[in-house]
Amino acid sequence: MRALGIDTSNYTTSIAYFSEQCVRSCAKLLPVKEGALGLRQSDALFHHVTRLPDLAKELFSEVEASDICAIGVSNRPRDVEGSYMPCFLAGESQAQVLAQVLKVPLYRFSHQQGHIAAAVWSAGRMDLLDAPHLAWHLSGGTTELLLVEPQVYAPKAQRIGGTEDISAGQLIDRTGKLLGLPFPAGKAVDALSRETDATDFFRVKLRGLEFSFSGLQNKTEQYFEKTASAEKTAQYALRSVIEAVLAVTRAAMKQYPDLPVVFSGGVASNSLLRELAGEFQPIFAKPEFSTDNAMGTAILAARQEH
Repeated sequence: MRALGIDTSNYTTSIAYFSEQCVRSCAKLLPVKEGALGLRQSDALFHHVTRLPDLAKELFSEVEASDICAIGVSNRPRDVEGSYMPCFLAGESQAQVLAQVLKVPLYRFSHQQGHIAAAVWSAGRMDLLDAPHLAWHLSGGTTELLLVEPQVYAPKAQRIGGTEDISAGQLIDRTGKLLGLPFPAGKAVDALSRETDATDFFRVKLRGLEFSFSGLQNKTEQYFEKTASAEKTAQYALRSVIEAVLAVTRAAMKQYPDLPVVFSGGVASNSLLRELAGEFQPIFAKPEFSTDNAMGTAILAARQEH
């Protein structure tokens, strides 16, 4: 079980090594101009191409190439027909070259499958890759509740709920821009929200297991105008997002009783979410692996060779 993983999402370039005895991950956020809320796909692809060699050099300074038995790479956002983003071409092309040079098998996974694998592994619950469970994928581009079921190649993740428009991460980043915080704003908004005892939030309307965050953005802007408090506004935005996620989780657990709930993705590293989700006995990725998908793809590739 010794594998290399590569992931080139629209936010981070990452490469990782996984074995039962050793793990090593090298990752770097993509540069975003001040005041911007992300990157064009062409720019993300360029930065991945230029950064992967340096990250690979860093990783291989500690890992012997001869130890690698398989390579895993994320080549699409989600495991559904039509899911595609150009930025994943950077990682896939490098993975193809490495697999040919090292003469090892190459396995392709979705970015989302990598998130799930990294989450359950870092939480010490690898058994969930062989058992049904619910999983939230909360990130800058995705807010989805998934029914995850085991299959031979990689976990099957079926969307059963989530946002119908902007994601939790987008709402948090837009709040960060409103408050003058750098992008990505997740950590800064989280830290700022802990500086107040306020507990105000906007109750997002649910439609079954679906909801919308577009109205919440307007409510957050209005709240900031009313209070003139960055701390209270950060807390308001986060708690509003979290309360919606928790309400959907409660509803889903009635439909799928007794299934454990996993929280993955960058937003899952939020400290307030971890505090308020306690009622579900949740399974959280360690914060440092909430955003790491190279490790997830390495884990999934290693499982194919076990």
